[in-house]
Amino acid sequence: MFARHLARVFLPLCLASTLIGCSTSGLDSIQVSPSSQSLAVGQTAQLSVMGTYGNAKHTTTQSVTAGLTWTSSASAVATVNASGLVTAVSAGTTTVTANATAFNGPVSSSTVITVTGSGGGSAGGNIASITIIPGSQVVSLPTQTSQFIAIGTTASGGTVNLTNQVIWSSSSPQIATIGTTTGLATAVNKGADTITALYTNPTGGSVVTGTATFTVTGGTSQQFTSLTITPNTQALSASGQTGQFVALGTSGTTGLQQDVTGSTQLKWSSSIPSVATVSPTGLVTGVSAGNTTITAVLTNSDGSVISNTANVAVSTTQAPEPLLSLTIIPSVLSVGDLQDTGQFLAIGTFSVPPYVRDLTNDPSVTWISSFPSVFPVNTNLAGNQGATAGIVTAYGNGSAAIIAKAKNPDGTIQTATATFNCPLVLPNPPTTPGSCFPGSQTPALLSTLTVYNLGSSTGNWVVTAPAASGTPGVIHCGPGSTSGGSVCVATYPILSPANVGTTVVLTETHPKGVTFGGWSYNCTANPVVPDPVGPNTCTVHLTDTNTNVTVGAIFN
Repeated sequence: MFARHLARVFLPLCLASTLIGCSTSGLDSIQVSPSSQSLAVGQTAQLSVMGTYGNAKHTTTQSVTAGLTWTSSASAVATVNASGLVTAVSAGTTTVTANATAFNGPVSSSTVITVTGSGGGSAGGNIASITIIPGSQVVSLPTQTSQFIAIGTTASGGTVNLTNQVIWSSSSPQIATIGTTTGLATAVNKGADTITALYTNPTGGSVVTGTATFTVTGGTSQQFTSLTITPNTQALSASGQTGQFVALGTSGTTGLQQDVTGSTQLKWSSSIPSVATVSPTGLVTGVSAGNTTITAVLTNSDGSVISNTANVAVSTTQAPEPLLSLTIIPSVLSVGDLQDTGQFLAIGTFSVPPYVRDLTNDPSVTWISSFPSVFPVNTNLAGNQGATAGIVTAYGNGSAAIIAKAKNPDGTIQTATATFNCPLVLPNPPTTPGSCFPGSQTPALLSTLTVYNLGSSTGNWVVTAPAASGTPGVIHCGPGSTSGGSVCVATYPILSPANVGTTVVLTETHPKGVTFGGWSYNCTANPVVPDPVGPNTCTVHLTDTNTNVTVGAIFN
């Protein structure tokens, strides 16, 4: 028994590194996933194995990646390599078995592989769904770990182990953290956490997610001091359209934020149920035209009560489908030093299940910064796997509006706005590096200048400007342009210290008899000349406090 106890203590350390020659002496049993698999000739499928360790009172599960022997009962039908990758060879059925040496002797687990006629390709393809194994995991104390595995399933039924290809995230890092690329969760504090695996298909960029629950039964129980409802407004149709509210409880002492939407501690109510009803899980259903207030009341374990409200407007007009609203979490982010970053999340509320989805890295969502040269924000329009959309970096002091924009299949657009701050904190002494003060800004900041046609005139006027290096015609646009079209853009470096930046001179010319309406308010311009008595010029000042300058050429 003592030796078995030591095995339970040291085995997780062994599993943390495949470079250490650890035995499987604490292993009780193994389970191969999936339990059955259908493949076409030439297709492949990755099998995975979960191992159970310890005894009946304190069992834990881990992914078993080493110490296994794989066999196929009919290698002419399908073969299996040392890592559990099955390859279909010919039509038929075979049993693939994983064997291991456990604490009490040999253990094994099998799956049935059915191979149909020739199909070509691989079982990879685009992933249609993700299953996380185990679907729920419970640990008793902080610092304990659990390994999650992501199994992807294609539309044709093939499966593949995506554990190290998905992006793992934890809904409440104060309860549990998880390795972004490993799926190894670590308990931090008492509570229940949602583990999410996100995969972006390389073809088409569609995003697939899977979720699991990680519960920590021991540790300090947190008392929530504030409650946030997301989104704070919903617009629904009286046709019975539904929308999901999410309640986030926050602890004022530790900053713990937890999804309490369906908690037994939380009670939902509607001020006018005849307008819209709300379920115990925060799902609202439109009944008749009007407005109602949705209230969430949370009772802490110590008896204290917190609450918050949201509004629902119900109309007889069909609301956008299926994305009803978009919310950015958190609504405000502040950093203290230049080149610090902050992560925003875009949460979509839908009228069909799943009602709430993380759209942060969805290629349908565009992230926009009101000052992209000072506070650029990442986006993922290409659907790149592992993209970090919603991350903002500070290259100067001040603030910016961060906007997430998503387009519905019906053409309607949903947007959400948040604020990113890098406050001015003057250093002492002034030469101290860091902090968001102008003297510490990166000298390689760039400013983007956009010139565009705002009017309806078709006259042959043209706006031109050289590059910072003097190359002519970098900006060349307008109705009379031969290369730039109606919109043109150029990027210039910020060459000087704070508030003394680059200047760009735009030149406008037009044939005699053509009317040019004038420059936008961003320009310091000479009077507009109706006929070509001389070129019209406009000076644009690009500084580190206004580095996203947009200039519009306005005409009649």
